[in-house]
Formats: sequence, structure tokens, C-alpha cells
Amino acid sequence: MTTPRPRPPLTPRAVGALLVDTTPWLSCDECFERMDVHVEALLADPHHRDPAMEHHLQGCTACADEARSLLDLLRSGTI
Repeated sequence: MTTPRPRPPLTPRAVGALLVDTTPWLSCDECFERMDVHVEALLADPHHRDPAMEHHLQGCTACADEARSLLDLLRSGTI
């Protein structure tokens, strides 16, 4: 029988991400469906706001990384 490894403590940032109020709630699938439009709107208008997307991206690292990568790619103009 193996002894389970102790898990490192959660950082304040990780705890904050877990506790973010994500109302209005979006699933990751819904977020990915809306991501292209959201990123293009941000490029056209840096003051663009989509509360549902913003809340989801605050609480979901995977989607936030994807949105950031897409934004960086479009800003670089390499496509």
C-alpha cells in the first residue's frame, strides 16, 4: 500500500479563482463557441464588455489561456 503524497497548499490566487462568482454562467463549450467573436470585438474596441465571457474567463484557466493565445495571435498579424 502506498501512502498518498501530500498536496501543496492552494495559493491565494487559486482560491480566488475558485471563488469567483461566474454569474451569468457559461460552460466551456459555450465559451469556445463565443470566443472568436469576443476576441474580434476586443480587437475592434478595447472597451468591449461581455460580462458572461469575462466571468467565465476569470474562473476558467483553460479558456482564459485559449482566449489570450488567440488575442496574441491576431494582434501579431501572422495569420
